[in-house]
Amino acid sequence: MLFAAEKGDITTIIGGIAPDWGPFGSLGNEAKVMIEVVMAVAILLCLGIAIWGAAKQRIGATALRDTFSAEQGKGLIIAGLTGVFIIGSLGTLFTIVYGMAV
Repeated sequence: MLFAAEKGDITTIIGGIAPDWGPFGSLGNEAKVMIEVVMAVAILLCLGIAIWGAAKQRIGATALRDTFSAEQGKGLIIAGLTGVFIIGSLGTLFTIVYGMAV
């Protein structure tokens, strides 16, 4: 019997997908962890904004019949999810731009 995944583990798969640090490769481990923590906090804040927007839209559309609040909630949802997308793709964008420059 031959097993296709006999060697390696999940880090082999993830390591091939994860972006390289590119120009920031010379940073120490502490700096990389600090950047990752800041990005994680920013993603959580953006998700919080999106959740707040969803609640504002729901309350404004149903309970108060306030169309302005509902529209403002839609804007907050879009802003929060856009922020999550941008922050989540920063590593890939830096790697692409750095690779094109080299």
